[in-house]
Amino acid sequence: QVQLVESGGGLVQAGGSLRLSCAASGIIPSNNVMGWYRQAPGRQRELVARITRGGFTNYADSVKGRFTISRDNAKNTVYLQMNSLKPEDTAVYYCNFGDLVLYRDYWGQGTQVTVSS
Repeated sequence: QVQLVESGGGLVQAGGSLRLSCAASGIIPSNNVMGWYRQAPGRQRELVARITRGGFTNYADSVKGRFTISRDNAKNTVYLQMNSLKPEDTAVYYCNFGDLVLYRDYWGQGTQVTVSS
């Protein structure tokens, strides 16, 4: 089992920045991918960005050039630096841990990000 604890959400004006963090604990498989998804009201949950242990990343087109995902493998922690935030980035952001050994997904509790115009 993997537990995820997120932090860093909040309210920010358009053009501002926020940094999300997500720490994983428990039995951590060596082969995994960590990422962030978001869900706005009335919309489906969507991928924002994800990163493998080796540092390979992929991003949603809507956040490329504005968001940066990184991770500290020693701390089993993933970060999402969000710059140039827009009102359309407003959503609940969920940390995801993908166990690539047992093919299981784990989710954090979600953290609200609100961008005012």
